[in-house]
Amino acid sequence: MAAVRSCGAFCFYLFFLLLVSSESQSVFRGDSFRRKLSVELNPGWPAPPPPAGDLLHVRAVGLNDTLHFLFCSQGAPTLLLVHTNSSSSTVEVDWPQFLMRNVSGSLRVEPESSILQSNAIVFSRLLEYDDVNDTANATSDLFPPYDLQDFTWAPLNLSGASALLCGAAATFANGSLCLKLTVFDSEGRDQMLPRLLHSANSSQLEVWLDGLLPRASRSRFLLELQAVGGAYPLSRVEVRRSIDDEFTPTIFKVLQWLPPLNRTSHGSGFLQWKPVSYRQSSPSVEEGSPTRSSPPRPQRGEEAFSALITAFYAEPETFGMNVSFGISGEPFYNRSRFLSWTVLLGVGRPPWTPSPRWSSS
Repeated sequence: MAAVRSCGAFCFYLFFLLLVSSESQSVFRGDSFRRKLSVELNPGWPAPPPPAGDLLHVRAVGLNDTLHFLFCSQGAPTLLLVHTNSSSSTVEVDWPQFLMRNVSGSLRVEPESSILQSNAIVFSRLLEYDDVNDTANATSDLFPPYDLQDFTWAPLNLSGASALLCGAAATFANGSLCLKLTVFDSEGRDQMLPRLLHSANSSQLEVWLDGLLPRASRSRFLLELQAVGGAYPLSRVEVRRSIDDEFTPTIFKVLQWLPPLNRTSHGSGFLQWKPVSYRQSSPSVEEGSPTRSSPPRPQRGEEAFSALITAFYAEPETFGMNVSFGISGEPFYNRSRFLSWTVLLGVGRPPWTPSPRWSSS
């Protein structure tokens, strides 16, 4: 009888742990629930659009939490993701202060006590170099960079929970740089290569350079990214092996930009991508080209200007990284004058399909 009582207590305890685990996973696992999305352009601002760029807010509400995706073209294009433990948290913008571009606190998520974590990705510079010897080594022969904070950006073009932003530098002979944001309400996979697996806790950004007249016949490009956060920003890159060959043929790796190792949890932020870019607007395996990324490094004093970062963070921590497109022997940009790359920004466990014998480094 005592054994039965003991087993009963143990079973109750085990059931409690499973219940807590299940409840926790309902917040972070994109395959177990669907979020309710709402989209607002320039929240709280009356028509016409504000000067110098748009601010998009996509609110993704779960059972007991909310993801606030904020995409802004004032300054360098920036995507900010704020995760709260409330299904009723809101975004408040003090527009006169926000437009001054130098006032921290002019964009707030309320109640502030509900914020679990936040991370942002800033697209800071486009770098071009003359790869005369076809080494794909950008240590020399760099042209003056294109600072994205100085681009002229068109108004955001909205379609459901997707937004397209295109712009150009004053020094562009022609062509444009575009970013397409998509926020997801459930788990799935994009229909176009690289067909990244996403969850209801992630968004996708596709970046492409189209029709730019290069400054040399053998030009190659790099994209400089800056990850911004509070106490624990994304500061290290982890490489994992995947069996996604069915979805992205010949690509068996997934790269993840993560917080410090001792601060990583199922509620942390992440940036995830596959090391491949494409040379055509309709991507194919034949037009795929490898990418490489530099180790993240602190950017103190080198931060790109972003109105959104200035408005939300009082003391941001920033790490920068370059993603280079193409390797030795690959066609140069001038052949097709098109280049695209796709990345996810989200919270929780990064979505991926492990191989039977996966490794990380």
